[in-house]
Amino acid sequence: MTSTFSPPELSRIIEMAWEDRTPFEAIEHLYGLGEKEVIHLMRRQLKPSSFRLWRKRVSGRRTKHRQLRPAGVDRGYCPTQYKHR
Repeated sequence: MTSTFSPPELSRIIEMAWEDRTPFEAIEHLYGLGEKEVIHLMRRQLKPSSFRLWRKRVSGRRTKHRQLRPAGVDRGYCPTQYKHR
């Protein structure tokens, strides 16, 4: 699975997975990886302790799942997050 992505793409997928406000659906839309595939990728790419921290962080997090998000949250990042845009 990771061989189909370039190093910058892998880095961006991992970054998106760590971001609180980026839902798994956004990763699936951009890269074709569902939640289970993202979990598998993170398990393979991160150190075991980092993977455990990440899983603890995203498990049950409402913003990581579009259906669980509050109605007013309709974006994947804060407007001030990317100042170069």
